Amino acid sequence: MNDRNNNLVTGSFPSSNMAEAGQSEAALRILKHLLRNFPGTTGVRLLADNHIEVSTPQFTLLIKDTVVLRRLIFSRSPLPLADAYINGLIDVAGDLYAALGLKQYFQSFDFSLAVRWALLRDAWRLPAKPKSLTGTPFDAGDFSHRHSKGSDQAAIAFHYDVSNLFYKLWLDKQMVYSCAYFESKDDTLEQAQEHKLDHICRKLRLKAGERFLDVGCGWGAMVCWAARHYGVRAHGITLSQKQYEYAQARIQAEGMGDLVTVELRDYRDLEGEAVYDKISSIGMFEHVGLANLPLYNATIKRVLRPGGLFLNHGITHDEEGWQRTIDTEFINRYVFPDGELDTVSNIQRRMEKAGFEIHDVEALRPHYALTLRHWVSRLEAHREEALEYVSESAYRVWRLYMAACALEFEAGGTGIYQILASHPGGAEPAVPLTRKDIYA
Repeated sequence: MNDRNNNLVTGSFPSSNMAEAGQSEAALRILKHLLRNFPGTTGVRLLADNHIEVSTPQFTLLIKDTVVLRRLIFSRSPLPLADAYINGLIDVAGDLYAALGLKQYFQSFDFSLAVRWALLRDAWRLPAKPKSLTGTPFDAGDFSHRHSKGSDQAAIAFHYDVSNLFYKLWLDKQMVYSCAYFESKDDTLEQAQEHKLDHICRKLRLKAGERFLDVGCGWGAMVCWAARHYGVRAHGITLSQKQYEYAQARIQAEGMGDLVTVELRDYRDLEGEAVYDKISSIGMFEHVGLANLPLYNATIKRVLRPGGLFLNHGITHDEEGWQRTIDTEFINRYVFPDGELDTVSNIQRRMEKAGFEIHDVEALRPHYALTLRHWVSRLEAHREEALEYVSESAYRVWRLYMAACALEFEAGGTGIYQILASHPGGAEPAVPLTRKDIYA
């Protein structure tokens, strides 16, 4: 039938099972209410096997199990849609970014009491358990944000130790898994990541012979770049076994063993005082935990010589603290089990409380949106190869989270900053009088 009020087209196939037929009609009524005000033309069809197709000009959702709608109504949150997509109860064809508009839409809808009761009544008629889910549902398990050394290593392993070959499919050739630096929107991802590595080296004013530490060194891109192009003696630490193995092999393959070392080490186990002239931390403090930021900053300051520079690069949030929301629950459940973000002002204030002098703060939010869109496009282009290294659910997690993050960075809900600071007390000023040398 054609419903002129809400622009829905619905149809159904006859079913010999009266219970299934009743569930299908209940599901169609729920969707009719939910999508009443969704912008644009929306079609809903009941297909064979009681699958439901929701189509728009930009994307199509195939709902394979009506338990998704039951969970959506009872939770009053779009999170069940993400869970369903990750675990194969929903498929998305077409523009994934457009389909993610459902998240914002479902967060904002409000119904009269009568409609709410009607939705609840129909939701009760739907199955409580999925009928088509195979295997164990994908999630990170139980992480309590206590940020012990053991739990931090487990959280890092969950995200980073899936497969080096998986990451290699869609990262740039340097294997940089953090925000790139685009001098132009037409830059390739390879160009933009090399720009970023060099931009950090220039900000740190790296000089030949200096001792340089990269905290959370990933697959070794920063330490190798800094040693090769600036002649520093570079050391990197990571908690990821897979990254450590890759970085070690890379150092040997590139003949950098006389200048570059990496080790498996928690930042809390860094030894000594005034050991390094310059330190970078790229995409690291998001994993530290807000309660541990004072210890993190104090440790960095202890191992950095007076007058030395520290570049702290990381993602921030537009709200203070790490409150329980749909977004934070999604990130901690599926992506970064112990990740916690804060506002850039709070991050900077904690650095100042630790005794750092702030010299420069640069916002890179548009750069990360571009980076993420590159990653999503490259991952989608290598889907079949990716499934040789990770499960279908893992592939869907990375695709969904990176696309959703791209939209968050574009909207401004999430930011990213490079904060350049120094350990006061050096014999010479830590930075020149102007920034000309960075861009020369």
